[in-house]
Amino acid sequence: MTVPRARRPSEDEVEHPVAREGLARPSVGNGATVAEKILARKSGRDHVAPGEIVWCDVDLAMVHDSSGPRRLGPMLERLGATIWDPSKVVIATDHFVPPNDQTEVEIARVTREFARDRGVAKYHEAEGICHIVPLERGYVIPGTLFVGADSHSTTAGVMGAFAVPVGVTEMLGVFVTGQIWLKVPETTRIEWTGPLAEGCMAKDMVLTVLGEIGDDGATYQELEYGGDAVYALPFDERIVLTNMAIEHGAKTGIIPPDELVFGLVRGRGRDTAAYPDPDAIYARVLRHRADELAPRVALPGAPDNVADAAEAKGERIDQAYIGACTGAKYTDLAAVARVVRGRRVAPGVRFLIAPASKDVMRRAAESGVLATLLGAGATLLPTGCGACAGLGHGVLGAGERCISSTNRNYPGRMGHALAQVFLGSPLTVAASAVTGTVTDPRELLA
Repeated sequence: MTVPRARRPSEDEVEHPVAREGLARPSVGNGATVAEKILARKSGRDHVAPGEIVWCDVDLAMVHDSSGPRRLGPMLERLGATIWDPSKVVIATDHFVPPNDQTEVEIARVTREFARDRGVAKYHEAEGICHIVPLERGYVIPGTLFVGADSHSTTAGVMGAFAVPVGVTEMLGVFVTGQIWLKVPETTRIEWTGPLAEGCMAKDMVLTVLGEIGDDGATYQELEYGGDAVYALPFDERIVLTNMAIEHGAKTGIIPPDELVFGLVRGRGRDTAAYPDPDAIYARVLRHRADELAPRVALPGAPDNVADAAEAKGERIDQAYIGACTGAKYTDLAAVARVVRGRRVAPGVRFLIAPASKDVMRRAAESGVLATLLGAGATLLPTGCGACAGLGHGVLGAGERCISSTNRNYPGRMGHALAQVFLGSPLTVAASAVTGTVTDPRELLA
């Protein structure tokens, strides 16, 4: 199935300045966006402007078993260098869990010993995906600068932090100096208002914007989210917005914090939280109504190859996958249970569930959600990145087709380059698992 590629926003969708939520706004400068305020503070300046290069102090640095010790260890040894502040480093083992061969066993050993020998106390082995665990543990607070050696490190922007992904070489500099240079990004403001339409989730919000601006439509920009529909989302759902900022080409995605966020970190970060000024200057402002949403899917090939789920109805699938930092949080599993309760997975379809963390798995077990999923015929996989990154259980073979709650569907992402992957919300994935074809979840929720 093919659909027209992503369109660009019309002139009616682009305007500024924009009215703000009624939130208290600590001021770091005049007419500044959230990103500009955080980078100004972290670089010791009163004000910064888009395009400027600034040196910033890092509050927290995160690496995982693939991007971290096995690569950074030899570099640090050659330099004879130490970590600038081990208390500000997070290491998660999440890509090769549990180890499938001796190479992965060795990676786990190297990661474990690196954390022990270099005094990194925030070490989490097989406890969950690296983008979820720091949020569960309360490591990220509003207004801070978070740097991660993984492209979806933008996830931490859900806390109102400036969360930026970097490569391993750049992370080496952070590990040694505690600083990083950044170009101040322009900002695109994305606002959602109104109640969320039935059968829709945050993934549908993201896919809608991706279908409009494309996967390069916000290259090296901050995506600043707002509107009552965003703040009505549960925390798990907000994560999807900032997690997939990178799929728009953005440098980061930020949701200015509210009381829900402060409650998660026991009030910390009130003195560092940043909010946009009423006269902040934006590259553009995109406004949408959540009550006008329809369930969306990304067709195979790219996350911005978007269509209504109803348009893709009947596209066969071999596998339905609920997993990754994007789509396997507790709220996601609960949404899936809502669809499959009293139903069975279609014959010939593999329905795989890989919870985003052990805490998510525990909550699902205690609430009865997990029993509902297993009763419908789902297979429970280890918590970790897994098939989302083409690793471990659930990878696809040539010609196989999967609908997934994950964030990328480029050729070869989940296995063989000739496999095809549809992306959808957990509701859409669950409905498709039951019918055996891509399905608008509203058909089963009616």
